[in-house]
Amino acid sequence: MTDNPNLTHLKFDEKEFILIGTAHVSKESTRLVKSVIEEEKPDTVCVELCSSRFQAIQQKDRWRDTDIVKIVKEKKSFLLLSNLLLASFQKRIAKQFDVKPGEEMIAAIDTAESVGAQIHLADRDIRTTLSRTWRVMGLWSKIKLIFQLMLSLGQLDEIKEEDIEEMKQQDVLETLLAEVGKSLPEIKTILIDERDQYLTEKIRTAPGNKIVAVVGAGHIPGIQKNWNNEINTRALEQLPPKSNSAGILKWLLPAVIIGLFLAGFFFGGKKAGTDMIVWWILANGILAGVGAIIALAHPATILSAILAAPLTSLNPMIAAGWVSGLVEAFSRKPKVKDLETLPEDILSVRGFWKNNVTRILLVVVFTNLGSSLGTFIAFPVIVKVLLGASP
Repeated sequence: MTDNPNLTHLKFDEKEFILIGTAHVSKESTRLVKSVIEEEKPDTVCVELCSSRFQAIQQKDRWRDTDIVKIVKEKKSFLLLSNLLLASFQKRIAKQFDVKPGEEMIAAIDTAESVGAQIHLADRDIRTTLSRTWRVMGLWSKIKLIFQLMLSLGQLDEIKEEDIEEMKQQDVLETLLAEVGKSLPEIKTILIDERDQYLTEKIRTAPGNKIVAVVGAGHIPGIQKNWNNEINTRALEQLPPKSNSAGILKWLLPAVIIGLFLAGFFFGGKKAGTDMIVWWILANGILAGVGAIIALAHPATILSAILAAPLTSLNPMIAAGWVSGLVEAFSRKPKVKDLETLPEDILSVRGFWKNNVTRILLVVVFTNLGSSLGTFIAFPVIVKVLLGASP
């Protein structure tokens, strides 16, 4: 088995490492993982999982404990929606080829337990990875990301079984976000390069003298490249601080807009000032409402988005999506049935809009995007009204 191209042998501090490069939806990868662990009987088996994904494997019914209102209040709607979209991508491929999503990781955990090996979680928390990605993206990139994830739900019919082997060369996240990554290379840095470093450090510091590591094959070259480098995992776990300019802009933009309103009344009179406010309300309210409509929100939610957006756009501490998300959560409170059917519902586009849990997340995201677009459209319009009214 030493000549298997999917196995990489490394040494570090007198310790022996065997890296198994896998595809996350490959039966062959599952068989390879099981046979290597049984043959090598390592002290430790490292898996490309973080604690939240490990719990998802161990606790099949964890969705029943989801507190959607808490998620909206803590501003984690996009993170949960992204997580569900990624899970959907893997599950649909796995279902198409009659395998369990992440079956090779399940096999690694089960086989490790059977040979008495310790299980070591080696990947960075998916929430940290997505948060770091979101932090570096601008509005247009975020819009592209959302639609790229949505489009991924309808692009699986063309995938053939032989394509699974090609997918070994890419991380699942990288496969999904390939188009966005082309125009935003910093995404690849966070999704792939940083995780290569993180996996490297977690694997080589795992306990025991013989370690088997089960990771996506796309990470193997990066792990080899970083194997002898010094790596600070704490830095990779932290959210990068918001730039001073972003923090200033967050407060400056509302101040400038309010100043423009006052200038409109002062220089252009009541009509100019009123026209500017009307344009602001229409652009923000209508586009936020359109976002809520796209998410098939409750009528009360759509109304709340229209009314809240013009005001929340002037308040850096509140977003229109948070208001509409909470209204949707109370108007169509998720039931136990929604949480129980969530794993199945995320397998289709229709399911995301049908399930009360995912619909709330869609309401938050699309209302916020609509409100943000409204701000960027309204700003030049009110400036134009002011300039046209000034003597």
